[in-house]
Amino acid sequence: MRFPNYFADAETNYKDADYVIVGFPYDKTSSFRPGAQHGPKEIRKASWNFETFDLRTKKDLKDIKVHDYGDIDVTDLSPTEMIQKVKEISSKILKDNKIPVFIGGEHSITPGVIQAYQKDIAVISLDAHIDYREEYENEKFNHACAIKRISDHIPMHNIAVLGIRSAEKKEYENAIKHQLFHIDAFTIRKKGLSNVLDETKKHIGNKQIYLTLDIDVIDPAYAPATSTPEPFGLMPDEIVECIEYFSNKIVGFDLVEVCPPYGNGQTALLAAKIIRIFLLSNSKHL
Repeated sequence: MRFPNYFADAETNYKDADYVIVGFPYDKTSSFRPGAQHGPKEIRKASWNFETFDLRTKKDLKDIKVHDYGDIDVTDLSPTEMIQKVKEISSKILKDNKIPVFIGGEHSITPGVIQAYQKDIAVISLDAHIDYREEYENEKFNHACAIKRISDHIPMHNIAVLGIRSAEKKEYENAIKHQLFHIDAFTIRKKGLSNVLDETKKHIGNKQIYLTLDIDVIDPAYAPATSTPEPFGLMPDEIVECIEYFSNKIVGFDLVEVCPPYGNGQTALLAAKIIRIFLLSNSKHL
């Protein structure tokens, strides 16, 4: 069956929209399983599976002004060129007073987004990996360097990384040395997610938040189609709790690293649902 090539229920024109969905089909720095460039297409297709009415919140997505801007042609760009293109599109959306919702593609897109924001923005990253390498495979804009590149633009104390369970030794030592706020998945299990969220909120203060969600933060039993899967991850309902906890402060969101060739569609379905949950939870604060 053929479906429209835009995100389901994103029926508002650009001018009137509160939210703008943009796809960045990019995976040129993939280091394990390529294919994340197909993420935006498959997530959009999966989005047509769901009713507009949300049974849990009793809200209807038809009542939210969402526009799908389509995909940006970044597939064949170099990482440096891609970052600049992402920054340009992000700047336009922010200038037009819209809340961006970006679909990757790799996590390498996120530093380009953050360059479009003021330096007082806070960034919360939900990720299996700390992504704090200075460079990887001779590329400083590699997906494995996303948080390090973000820290080039905003102060370190404005960043929080939750859900990690993998890091290279030197990378981790540098994160400790530079006082990067991070809480791994194992600690979340011990402390309880609600306590960790309170601790994170205390750390970032009352700042506006950009939330970046690498789908590999979720256990691969639920999200197998990702570029660098890591066992012992968070559960989907814990991701919902994170989104809803910070929803009144979130001014931008991305979901990255869905890699469709390595699954049977379940990861794209979960990603599409999470995007819809973000729209439903965040819109009540507009």
